[in-house]
Amino acid sequence: MRKVILLGAGLVGKAIAIDLHKQYDVTVVDIAAKALNALNDLHKIKTIRADLSDSTAVKSIVKDFDIVIGAVPGHMGYKLVKNVITAGKDIVDISFFPEDPFTLDELAKKQNVTAVVDCGLAPGMGNLILGYHQGQMTVTSFKCLVGGLPVIREWPFEYKAVFSPLDVIEEYIRPARFVENGNIVIKEPLTDPELVYFDRVGTLEAWNTDGLRTLIRTMDIPDMIEKTLRYPGTIEYVKVLRESGFFSTKEIEINGYPVRPLDLTGKLLTSKWKLSPGEEDLTVMRITITGSHKGEKKTYTYELFDRYDKTTRTLSMARTTGYTCTAVAGLLLRGKIKRKGICPPEYVGSDPENFNFVLNYLRDRGVVYKITTIFDET
Repeated sequence: MRKVILLGAGLVGKAIAIDLHKQYDVTVVDIAAKALNALNDLHKIKTIRADLSDSTAVKSIVKDFDIVIGAVPGHMGYKLVKNVITAGKDIVDISFFPEDPFTLDELAKKQNVTAVVDCGLAPGMGNLILGYHQGQMTVTSFKCLVGGLPVIREWPFEYKAVFSPLDVIEEYIRPARFVENGNIVIKEPLTDPELVYFDRVGTLEAWNTDGLRTLIRTMDIPDMIEKTLRYPGTIEYVKVLRESGFFSTKEIEINGYPVRPLDLTGKLLTSKWKLSPGEEDLTVMRITITGSHKGEKKTYTYELFDRYDKTTRTLSMARTTGYTCTAVAGLLLRGKIKRKGICPPEYVGSDPENFNFVLNYLRDRGVVYKITTIFDET
């Protein structure tokens, strides 16, 4: 049986571990004993308690495994991926780190490693979808609207986080890059708001975020943009927090101690944004791709509406993010991904067989994308 090691036992990591455990020999590593004990006690998954910020420990731990899955917070992601590559191990990573992954491309090729980065929902599945269509037609525009939300709206935030609060805050402070008329445009996040209606959810608020990631480099498409979805009113309170300095990384002195406001805010929001046991969440995504093939114009729309799984007690965002990752890990273990070096999901999706495998894999787990095709006959 193939041996898989998962680095990170958070809410998404937990879903990844349980899913992979059905097919592979899985070991999970984290510093949090409580999370590891739950996986071992309830699912008989092997665990190792270790500090994943320790480069020596990471390289030693992964050496006897066939593949590594990275599911750590974003601020740890780049270093962890680099350590795994240095150890000569293939990796599928979901950490959404801020650094450019292609700075590790030469190292990965030298080590004969395949490193699939940003392999979650968005970035992740959105990249897979675009990579597939770019291989089938000439794409002229790509728009991705995506968000994870609590089913019950609770004042004041009307939001709960599956990921680290600091990773969520990154979406509110990292400059948003998108492509317009063939040019890269950089704007503040939370700009260009729009109200968008979704069946079974209602009207949501969308704004610019830096979700295109590797697509800016790998896809030659005139218009591409990604926007985050939240319940209406979110922009206003987030801007107040941001402009008041709560997201600042510049240290201030409080009672003689240096404190980064961002760290304090993250600490406070950890409890405020934490989902209660059994609390349900939902995930909404709409991807619109327009282009042409042999002179025929087409528009494809991918709609995802997913909710907390009451049977398995798995959060929707963990399902939609984690199962994309486990599907791609399966492809890599089967030798279906040949590319060495940094391999973002759009490269995986460019192979129709791999793309359809991922769609079917997700469908088997109840994560279903509704696909609509419109032909422009004008």
